[in-house]
Amino acid sequence: MSDPPASLAERLRAICLALPEVTERPSHGAPTWFVRGKKSFLTLWADGHHDDQFPHLWCAAPPGAQQELTASDPERFFRPPYVGGRGWIGVRLDRDVDWTEISELCRDAYRVIAPARLAAQLDG
Repeated sequence: MSDPPASLAERLRAICLALPEVTERPSHGAPTWFVRGKKSFLTLWADGHHDDQFPHLWCAAPPGAQQELTASDPERFFRPPYVGGRGWIGVRLDRDVDWTEISELCRDAYRVIAPARLAAQLDG
């Protein structure tokens, strides 16, 4: 069973706000996390969005990750509208959620968007 929407937001908030210089604010009505308040790296659609009427997130992804993940587990990963063309990945949150994996995806998304100096702080 999936987490209730508020719990999803709370868990993602804890993961994302632990990253250097991350802020949160709504974007298009959904909780979204930004590096230095400017560039988003993750959006939570707790109640679904457009044709994807299930809880999910969109996150930035390194080159090739979208294709690899959607091919390896198309029931969980998908190419989201709008940002999918930039390589972002959609992740379903309406099934058993592996929060360790979600944390890794959030960190990877952050690394894609953050300036190199900030991203390097994750390794130090």
